[in-house]
Amino acid sequence: MGSASRTAGRSGGWLLPLIVLITGMFMSVLDTSIVNVAIPHMQNSLGASADDIKWVVTGYALALGVVVPLTGWFSDRFGMTRIYLISLLGFTVASVLCGMAWDLTSMIGFRILQAIPGGVLPVITMTMLYRIVPREKIGTAMGMYGLGVTFAPSLGPTLGGYLVEYWDWRLIFYINVPVGVLGAIAAAVVLPRIRPTSWPRFDFWGFITIAYGLFALLLAMDKGQDWHWTSYPILILLVSSALSLALFVVIELEVESPLLDLRVFSVWPYVNSLLLLGILMVGLFSTLYYIPQFLQGPQGMQAFDAGLVMMPAALVMTVLMPIAGRLYDWIGPRWPAVIGIAVTAYGSYLTAHITADLPRSDLILWTLIRNVGVGLCMMPIMTAGLAALPAAQISAGSAMNNVVRQVSSSIGLAVFGGSILAQQAQLLTDWGARMNPNNSPELAAAAHQGASGLLPIYQRLGQNITTTSYANVFLAVTFMCVLGLVLALLLRSGKPVSLRAVEDVRR
Repeated sequence: MGSASRTAGRSGGWLLPLIVLITGMFMSVLDTSIVNVAIPHMQNSLGASADDIKWVVTGYALALGVVVPLTGWFSDRFGMTRIYLISLLGFTVASVLCGMAWDLTSMIGFRILQAIPGGVLPVITMTMLYRIVPREKIGTAMGMYGLGVTFAPSLGPTLGGYLVEYWDWRLIFYINVPVGVLGAIAAAVVLPRIRPTSWPRFDFWGFITIAYGLFALLLAMDKGQDWHWTSYPILILLVSSALSLALFVVIELEVESPLLDLRVFSVWPYVNSLLLLGILMVGLFSTLYYIPQFLQGPQGMQAFDAGLVMMPAALVMTVLMPIAGRLYDWIGPRWPAVIGIAVTAYGSYLTAHITADLPRSDLILWTLIRNVGVGLCMMPIMTAGLAALPAAQISAGSAMNNVVRQVSSSIGLAVFGGSILAQQAQLLTDWGARMNPNNSPELAAAAHQGASGLLPIYQRLGQNITTTSYANVFLAVTFMCVLGLVLALLLRSGKPVSLRAVEDVRR
């Protein structure tokens, strides 16, 4: 393996293998958002209730949280290239099965099956990236990797909306087949053979504790609104999750071959990058989730039209991610991160001014500004953290990055979801109390017309309440980004002198 990577580095032959890696990873990350648009159509087709159909998304997210920590052990035990190929083909086969699902039970089962390779692909891609790319090109390579991490979820609503609205919802799964097959063939031809160098024992109790801890935490976050945050099931999940994760830490510090090397948390630049990554993920997925709801709710757009509004903001990241990677190579992570988070905060602040009758052009501009910031800072932050780790911890570090991305986005959406419900109930009480026909000539005139006169007024009230609650979410994201500025200022500045993770592998 070492000679293969050195040859790739000297000859400049790392670009094609990297494109192949990112293509497979892009497909798996895209699937996390493209399915959301199809949920109503899947519900009708499979004859499921509104509560039960949510398990198509929930089951996938829970399985992702369980499988991601296993990726490092898989890589060490069977070899990175082999695991990448198996995961890519496995994701393709599982996608076919999802497209063929005949009822809700089969769909949930196939989605869980799909999540196993889907969780492995982003982690193994990042780990292999650090093995095949020359150290002086890591920033550029991570910029390309960022296209999958951030552009794929942004593209999902547009592509999914088009397929669902004009074709069939099953195509959101079948579209993975040609990409997966061609990607596997290309991977077999161009990827260097990174074979296992050790045969570590499987950390069974470490896996059980972290798998249950993350499963219980994600389930509590997902179902907190439905089951009520103070209910016994949610409290039991949260307490047992905390105990299980604490036991995991104890086990990992004692066993000879830990599932995840927790020594990564002794490296402050890496921990700092995780904190910043969590902030960015909460903001990114809140935008991806609530802006389409705003467009399809208060503004009454169809799914595909809402996706088109989101498209310019997604496209801007395809331009900025590689540029941000080059900036990292030239000047280090601090200033791209500081400027990017500041722009993200400004864009989030603008988005907090949405109204029910907001012009489409304003929203496109505001989300575009926000994504300019995300595109500038995301990859420098991730690269700075991983670059601070020794080579032996890169796999554990990349796995932890994906755990943080998954958990932080889920927790953020759950907390904001609960906040939105509480806000809407309070706003309905406050604003509804003011709607007294005796104090409003407009209401008095509408009341004389009966239900036909009052209905538009109450519809407008509902639109304003929903819009206001969403605006408050983006205001909270703005404050989070301001706090992130402090952490960004602590990042390293200046052109990278060395990347120990890559240099150790070269020796």
